[in-house]
Amino acid sequence: MTEAPLKHFGWGRVGEGLSEAEEKSLLDRYRRLFGVADFPQVKPPPLAEIRVRPPRLSVPAALRSYARDDHDDRVAHTYGKAFPEYVRGLLGDYEGAPDVVAYPRSEAEVAAVIAWAGDAGALLAPFGAGSGVVGGADCSLDGGPYKGAISLDLSRLGRVLEVDHTSRTARIEAGIFGPALEAQLKPHGLTLRHFPQSFPYSTLGGWIATRSGGHFATLYTHIDDLVESLRVLTPMGAIETRRLPGSGAGPAPDRLFIGSEGILGVITEAHMRLQERPRFRAGGALSFPDFFAAARGVRALTQAGLFPSNCRILDPQETQNNGAGDGRSALMVLAFESGDHPVEAAFARALECCAEEGGRQEAPELADAHREGAAGRWREAFIRMPYNRERLIERGIITDTVETAITWDRFEALHDAVKKATLAAIREATGREGQVTCRFTHAYPDGPAPYFSIHAQGAHGRLIEQWRQIKCAGSEAIIASGGTITHHHAVGRDHRPWYDKERPELFAAALKAAKRALDPQGILNPGVLIDPEPAR
Repeated sequence: MTEAPLKHFGWGRVGEGLSEAEEKSLLDRYRRLFGVADFPQVKPPPLAEIRVRPPRLSVPAALRSYARDDHDDRVAHTYGKAFPEYVRGLLGDYEGAPDVVAYPRSEAEVAAVIAWAGDAGALLAPFGAGSGVVGGADCSLDGGPYKGAISLDLSRLGRVLEVDHTSRTARIEAGIFGPALEAQLKPHGLTLRHFPQSFPYSTLGGWIATRSGGHFATLYTHIDDLVESLRVLTPMGAIETRRLPGSGAGPAPDRLFIGSEGILGVITEAHMRLQERPRFRAGGALSFPDFFAAARGVRALTQAGLFPSNCRILDPQETQNNGAGDGRSALMVLAFESGDHPVEAAFARALECCAEEGGRQEAPELADAHREGAAGRWREAFIRMPYNRERLIERGIITDTVETAITWDRFEALHDAVKKATLAAIREATGREGQVTCRFTHAYPDGPAPYFSIHAQGAHGRLIEQWRQIKCAGSEAIIASGGTITHHHAVGRDHRPWYDKERPELFAAALKAAKRALDPQGILNPGVLIDPEPAR
């Protein structure tokens, strides 16, 4: 069966979303949080009523079988899922729509689109599936030298091409969506086992280009760990790295493109490291007296070398918001899995590590505790969470995140600084109290990845201004505390000011030099990671 198209506004595919009961429960929670009876509502315009400017580019005859300037295609490729993009979509502002959307079906057609963009003097933005939350897919020209904008949608490149069971790797096209990737690997008994929250609506190439963080909360946390080699098309030609388990031959060329966010080339294929499908599992939920005690439990078990597949902690407010607890204790969701051996011993040792910090296992009698009880409720809330925003933004409710990574010795100070700064910014921007909660998404022996969720009652007509004030406060606190501006959401355009502060200046100069060598006309995703330079 053909899947429904992805929504132009909102999360997922057309026909998906919150049920009436879910929406009522969600809004009731925010009514209680803000102490209001109801919220003024603004509905987004229907797709057919959205206006876009006439195309500024004319598709060459040779590309017309896979490049389109249709209204619906252009609207659907205007925005990702960042908060300001939602606001503009809510207002029907699609001024930045691309002029053309190309759907290449082969590497040769990708090369043809790149060549056409160069000849036409057009901006070219690689488009995975539009699930990014940092403004990385923006095609607006912003007064630049470009004569038009092309969105390059790789979703037609969606196949697993080869499987090497001996080496446990596969050659995979970059436009494949998460579910299709896993379905094609399943007959081989293998899995990539990379499950970001956007898994159903994102692609392998998007994961690589943004250094996606996935299912594993420890050890194999990022897509970096799973890339064996890449094939990339640049305006100056193709680059293919060698398949190797490891190498000491100079700086790794793969690393230049992992996390490059489409500014250096278009990833068309990757050899990916795979795993046996899990057969053994153990896990459950643990309660802790407070969030910092839970954090010490995480530190103990990561430094013990146990490497659980899931090890997330939620502060009491976050636990309550997601129906996983009553708000009186912090929660740890803990799970181990393996395709080779039982994992009960590792889970038992993890429980011992956590017990020393006051961690108590909840409902150990559940047969499938990593998917039932509090852990199961959190898992279900986590999967449904992205659907909330399209309903909340209609009511002027600001929900967003700031996420980072920090070493253990600086974690508590960063946590307090980010919460203090962000709560103060909510009060100043909105005139009301808000809420900032925290959880860990990933953890390492030397530090965690804290993830802060922001909840504020905004005002229609001022949402982007209010959001920016709040986001800036949290981001400034992260950088001042020594954290990274993003652990796994990427830089895009929303995080650029703080990425510029985080990276060394000489590295920025080296990145600009690489950009000039690979993309001398500066057509690929200008404004992401580095400022665009005049075309050469």
